[in-house]
Amino acid sequence: MSYGAAAALQAAIYQRLAGDAVLNALVNGAVHDALPPGPLPPLYVSLGPEDARDRSDKTGAGALHKFTVSVVSSTAGFGAAKAAAAAVSDALTDVDLTLARGALVSLTFDRARARREGDGNIRRIDLTFRARVDDQ
Repeated sequence: MSYGAAAALQAAIYQRLAGDAVLNALVNGAVHDALPPGPLPPLYVSLGPEDARDRSDKTGAGALHKFTVSVVSSTAGFGAAKAAAAAVSDALTDVDLTLARGALVSLTFDRARARREGDGNIRRIDLTFRARVDDQ
């Protein structure tokens, strides 16, 4: 197994989301790798947890990364959050990202979970993706 390309994958995903015009128009540029200090915007996107499993074979080291991108909203209803989640999905599904280390073999949508948090005023959609990476 190789976890060597994990940082490169995360950087490429962040760059893809931060550079997506449709997503940024919906969230007013609030795409975060790490949440900033202070008050959060009413709608934002944040990179979340990741799990990686060995997918090495005879040709070399590799891993399957399952990672989460969260859309969080404090506005009423799920409409704005779902529009932003759709933009995240569109930006990441079946794209060809160039990594600083390794090579992306595939990037696919796996699942999403929408729910209310806390006192019910926060809406959160966690989108899970699968990225197969060869560490060359």
